[in-house]
Amino acid sequence: MNRLKAKYDTEIVPSLKEKYSYKNVMEVPKLEKIVVNIGCGDATGNSKLLEAAMHDLEIITGQKPVATKAKKSIAGFKLREGQAIGCKVTLRGENMYNFLDKLISITLPRVRDFRGISTKAFDGRGNYTLGLTEQLIFAEIEYDDVVKVRGMDIVFVTSAKTNEEAFDLLKGFGMPFKK
Repeated sequence: MNRLKAKYDTEIVPSLKEKYSYKNVMEVPKLEKIVVNIGCGDATGNSKLLEAAMHDLEIITGQKPVATKAKKSIAGFKLREGQAIGCKVTLRGENMYNFLDKLISITLPRVRDFRGISTKAFDGRGNYTLGLTEQLIFAEIEYDDVVKVRGMDIVFVTSAKTNEEAFDLLKGFGMPFKK
């Protein structure tokens, strides 16, 4: 069993149940999934860039990514509907907890001048989005193999009803929020 899953069951659930006075254990918010997304707008001209981004994402998450396609055509960006412009991975269960553990304990502390992640990135429905500027902060990525430095979005989808509940849930997992 994963370390964070065990921590959720033994520490986070009882503390949240007490703080928000839930009557049932099933009311306690939980982490449902983590979605990691890389946008490759420049892949419209060169498909190798999208393949490189997909390869990086697969190494980071340990799961095969899915190409995301444009919903509509935009002439100014030379973009056609249905054209691949990014990739994403949805992590659930064991993979999700492994990725979260790696992100909190290894990856984020490696960021230079790191003072914590923003507390303002909640969406109002208990989901949190973390934006990273480059994929090089992950230990699995070799600097020499990187075709292009890319940013990514990591979305934590929780079953929490409010931002405060989601904040307390992620804080319980050990997310390094700013003071």
